[in-house]
Amino acid sequence: MAYRVRTPDGELMFPSLGDIERAYVQGLVDPDDEVREDGAEKWRKASSFPVLAQARRPQANKDSRSQKLTVLGAVAVGVLALVLLVTGKSWNVRMMGIALALVVSGMLTRVTFKAYKRPPTVL
Repeated sequence: MAYRVRTPDGELMFPSLGDIERAYVQGLVDPDDEVREDGAEKWRKASSFPVLAQARRPQANKDSRSQKLTVLGAVAVGVLALVLLVTGKSWNVRMMGIALALVVSGMLTRVTFKAYKRPPTVL
């Protein structure tokens, strides 16, 4: 069954309610847009369809996806490691710098893996 969606910009035709649901999740159809089955006379708000009301839009909060604190921590620990390596007079201080450099390596590996693993943002 085909559906028509009326937006402030015009009308769109969708072959099924599932296609409207995908467009709703992607933000192409808003809850206030009107939807009508082909052949029906009554327009209904998209939010009144149970399938669309239950569809969830992805969270667009970019701050929750950032790794700013981890990267800033890695930079701070890296600077400390470099200072210990360059200015260290004894081997114990230099070994501490090497250990901190390995910690930085682990932190940045984690940042890279999380950035690779996460799904792309939906705008």
